[in-house]
Amino acid sequence: MLHSQRRLEFGQVLLAAVGSTAPVGLLGTVWGIYHALSSIAASGQAMIENVAGPMGEALIMTAFSLVVAISAVLAYNVLGRYVRQISEELDGFAHDLHATCAARRSRERARWHSAD
Repeated sequence: MLHSQRRLEFGQVLLAAVGSTAPVGLLGTVWGIYHALSSIAASGQAMIENVAGPMGEALIMTAFSLVVAISAVLAYNVLGRYVRQISEELDGFAHDLHATCAARRSRERARWHSAD
C-alpha cells in the first residue's frame, strides 16, 4: 500500500518540479529583449525590422514556458486529488478489514471460552 502511494507521490514531485521551474523559460523573454536591444545598438536605428524578430522569439519562449508550467500545475492538482482519493479508499478498506478480523477473533475467543 505504501509502495503504491509513494510511486504516485513521486509523480507529484516530478510535476511540482516542472511547474516551478518552467517559468525559467521567461529567461527567453529577457534574452530576446537583450537581443533586440543589441540589434538596435548595432544598427544605430530603432527600426521595427531590427526589433520584431527577437521580440517575437521572446514572446514565443514566454508562451511556451507558460503552457508547460500551467499544464504541469494542473496535472499536479489532478494527481494530488487522485492520490488523496486512493489513500482514503485504502485507509477505509484497512479499517474495515481490521474491524472484520477483530470481530472474527472475538467470536473465536468467545467460542473457545464457551467450550471450556
